[in-house]
Amino acid sequence: MTDATAKPDGFYFEDMPVGRVLHSARSISMDRDRMIAFAAEFDPQPAHLSEAQAAESQFGQLCASGWHTGSATMRLVAETLVIARGGMGLGVEAMRWPRPVLPGDTLRVTIAVLAARPSRSQPGRGLVTIRTTTFNQHDLPVQELTSVVMMPMRSAG
Repeated sequence: MTDATAKPDGFYFEDMPVGRVLHSARSISMDRDRMIAFAAEFDPQPAHLSEAQAAESQFGQLCASGWHTGSATMRLVAETLVIARGGMGLGVEAMRWPRPVLPGDTLRVTIAVLAARPSRSQPGRGLVTIRTTTFNQHDLPVQELTSVVMMPMRSAG
């Protein structure tokens, strides 16, 4: 099951069967100056701070911090997977950056449901494992993230 946009009233556990795929309704453009500012404050590694320093890195050019990519991803996830009241992310199981994000790249996400089960310890809630893939404008993955989200059950409310 594939969806183009978020559910405006929020998703419940019952709305997230295995195989469901959500797509962000919008994208985020990665601006050079914002990339450098983010890196200067939060991840001051040479490849993220200037073209001159980045030229000597493994990337050979300026690229976004993976944490900046993760922050942009989180914004798109929060807009797409609007969890009904009482839901929350529980943690990240895996995260990787298969290619760098460059100035001017435009990012979008897909969210695929990998597993779903009722919570054993929290009645009225379920655990949903999702894989969020962030793509650039060339449809190439720049981040892959597997995480678990606790969601309220509609039947519990």
